[in-house]
Amino acid sequence: MNRKVKTVRSIPSTNSLGNKSQILQKFAIGLSVIIGVWLVSITIILVSVSSKPVDAFFVLGGSIQREIYIAKLTKQSPPTPILISQGSPDPCIWLIFEREAASMRNVWLEKCARSTFDNFYYAIPILRHWHVNKVMLVTSPTHLPRAKWLAQILLGTHGIWVETETVQEQGIPGNRESWPKTGLDVTRSLVWAGLSQIVQPQCSQVIKLTDVNMEAWQRRGFKCERQGNLKL
Repeated sequence: MNRKVKTVRSIPSTNSLGNKSQILQKFAIGLSVIIGVWLVSITIILVSVSSKPVDAFFVLGGSIQREIYIAKLTKQSPPTPILISQGSPDPCIWLIFEREAASMRNVWLEKCARSTFDNFYYAIPILRHWHVNKVMLVTSPTHLPRAKWLAQILLGTHGIWVETETVQEQGIPGNRESWPKTGLDVTRSLVWAGLSQIVQPQCSQVIKLTDVNMEAWQRRGFKCERQGNLKL
C-alpha cells in the first residue's frame, strides 16, 4: 500500500532573520564610514590645492570665442597644458593659435564628447594623467551653472579644484539650459563620481594641436564660425 509523504518546508527562524538584518546594518554603517572618511579626505585635499596656481586649462566646446580667448590667454602662461573638449574643427583652432602667435605645444584636442557630461567623462582620465590639482574651466555665461556643478562634482571627487572663466558669446548661445537637463546631468554625475574612481574611459580621438595636418584639411575643405574672422 502506497503512503503519501508530505513535504514540510522549513520556515526561517527568527534568529536567522535577525542575524541577516544585523549583517546588513553593519555593512551599511561600514559603508557610510568609508564614504564619510573619503569625503573628508577629498575636502582636505581640495582646500590644500585651492590656493595653488592653475596647472591646466579645460575649454568646453560650444563657441569659437572660447578658443580665441584661450589662445590669447596662453600667451601669458605657455607651459600650462590646455585641453579643448569637442571644440571647433581642428584646423579652425590651429588657425586661431597661429593668428594669435600663441604656442601650440601644450594644446590637446579631445573629439569624443557629445555632451557636457561627456566633456568631463573623457577629461577625468586625461587630467589625472597630467597630475592636475587645479583647473580653470572655460565656458560661456549661459552654460556656466550646469558646467560648474558637474565640474565640482566630477573633478572635485578626484581632488581637482575648479576655477571658472566665462567668455561672452555672440548671437545664439551654443548651450541652451533647462532644469530637466541640468537635473539629469547632476544625477548622472553623482553616480559617476563614485564609479570614475575605478573606471577610466579612454578617448581614442585625442590629438595634439601641433599634429593637425593643415595640408590635408585644406585639400578636404572645412568651415569655421563666421565670428572667428579667420582667413581660410
